[in-house]
Amino acid sequence: MAQVQDLKLSLQALCQQLLQLGALEKEQLTEIQQKGMNGKSHPVQAIASHSFKHPRQDKQRIDEEFIMRHIANEANLEYFTIDPLKIKASEVTPTMSFAFAKRHGLLPVGLTMDEVVVATAEPFDHRWIADIEHINRRQVKIVVANPSDIERFQVEFFTLAASVSGASELHKKQGGNLESLVELGNKGSDANDEHIVNIVDWLFQYAFEQRASDIHIEPRREIAKVRFRIDGVLHPVYEFPATVSNAVTSRIKSLGRMNIAEKRKPQDSRIKTRTPNGNEVELRLSTMPTAFGEKLVMRIFDPDVLLRNFNELGFSKEDSAHWDAMTKHTSGIVLVTGPTGSGKTTTLYSTLKQLATEDVNVCTVEDPIEMVEPAFNQMQVNSQIDLDFASGIRALMRQDPDIIMVGEIRDAETAEMAVQAALTGHLVLSTLHTNDAPSAIARLLHIGVPHYLIKGALVGVMAQRLVRTLCPHCKQKMPTNSAMWQDLVQPWSAKAPEYTYHPVGCLECRNTGFMGRAGLYEVMPMNDTLAELVHDQTDLSVLRRSAMKQGMRSLRLSGAQKVAAGLTTIEEVLRVTPAELG
Repeated sequence: MAQVQDLKLSLQALCQQLLQLGALEKEQLTEIQQKGMNGKSHPVQAIASHSFKHPRQDKQRIDEEFIMRHIANEANLEYFTIDPLKIKASEVTPTMSFAFAKRHGLLPVGLTMDEVVVATAEPFDHRWIADIEHINRRQVKIVVANPSDIERFQVEFFTLAASVSGASELHKKQGGNLESLVELGNKGSDANDEHIVNIVDWLFQYAFEQRASDIHIEPRREIAKVRFRIDGVLHPVYEFPATVSNAVTSRIKSLGRMNIAEKRKPQDSRIKTRTPNGNEVELRLSTMPTAFGEKLVMRIFDPDVLLRNFNELGFSKEDSAHWDAMTKHTSGIVLVTGPTGSGKTTTLYSTLKQLATEDVNVCTVEDPIEMVEPAFNQMQVNSQIDLDFASGIRALMRQDPDIIMVGEIRDAETAEMAVQAALTGHLVLSTLHTNDAPSAIARLLHIGVPHYLIKGALVGVMAQRLVRTLCPHCKQKMPTNSAMWQDLVQPWSAKAPEYTYHPVGCLECRNTGFMGRAGLYEVMPMNDTLAELVHDQTDLSVLRRSAMKQGMRSLRLSGAQKVAAGLTTIEEVLRVTPAELG
């Protein structure tokens, strides 16, 4: 690009470049010239605001990324996609002031012993470099990024850094008692805790924006790490000074009406807030004392995520039909099995939501109540008053229920009460922690449920797992790795598809290649053939083979179906389904 050193980009020069490149037509150029900067602060934003399609490439839009990639190529610099989860904002923001960054349109995105990596949308303007190199005693490496991204994350990074810094300074002045600030702030009588309020607000909004399911605040000796779980994987997000982390934790505990002074015992609570688009979201809080202070985990329950139809959850037509038939019984027990975080709660809530019509009484006993749902009558167990699952079921039985959901069967007494409820004309739904569907029968036997009661009460079992689904915007087709396919489907024969899809990474999926998760299901309806195999010495391998003959598809075969449909990868299915289940 014909630019002079230390010169900012101009709208006219950019338009001429894109015209010569064949990315704009003369009519489009005229429209841009008529509207000028169109209310934007950067010429690239002004051109992109028209949302023109590329005259020669149907799917390509003349957006900021297209233009900035061209500029980066002309400047012989790297084009950089800003992923806030991969940038240590607490490390990079001290390299320059917010005012300096705003004045020159910069965003620090990386820091090493030798260099500061700075993103800019003005790669030919180098007047700021000497100042940054002098202040940081490091060389500057320039990368090119979209101006809108730079503006957005300037505010996000530096505003948060200012709040953290302000809270730290306040702590020094007050001799370390930051917790008192939080209490004052709750009464609205002290503006000084505005920093902590800002940090907590940012933490929540950022988690919602990044589709996080959990927020972890983990204290260490001098700092506290913040991590988000997104699509089942933990990502580092930020590091707070320990004192600031204590105040943040105290504020969140206060919002959840927890005992701020009690730091020796684990506590549980919940709070409600709203996402940026106005949806109400519930967060479940859990604290735990550690060597360096309280660890706080917040699980996010978004009603849009928790209550979904079976197609959205990843059920195939066959799985959905089997599950629907099992849960349409008026009596009996239906079990969902799988490890923690495998989506059992979502399946049960979505099922109950469909079953909870005006003519039935749906009651639940949970530990804790995952999400308050007006269509159910929900009860939470409370060990302090001896209200456990078993006594909870006993109480529910006197409430004229049609459908009972028991959060988890953990012991013989709970199992016995659930089976009794199932045998006396109630549909009972519950969960177990087992690897697969047939293992649920072994687990019930191990707990102490007699085999004849299992035969009489059990309607069916469904095991499930969650796999990350490929980003639809960037997934790439490749020939199937036949050896890995065989690992996936063994010992059953299933023809390998000619092609499978693989993750690539783009702006939409934060360069992970994945977006969202879907369920893998192993549905085992009980019938007379399987019931005959249930006795004191039940052989699980025989039971499994018989269930497969009856039409049950294993978790891995369920995964293979999703791989063949281009929804996930072989590696992802192998990761979440243990080999012994194959």
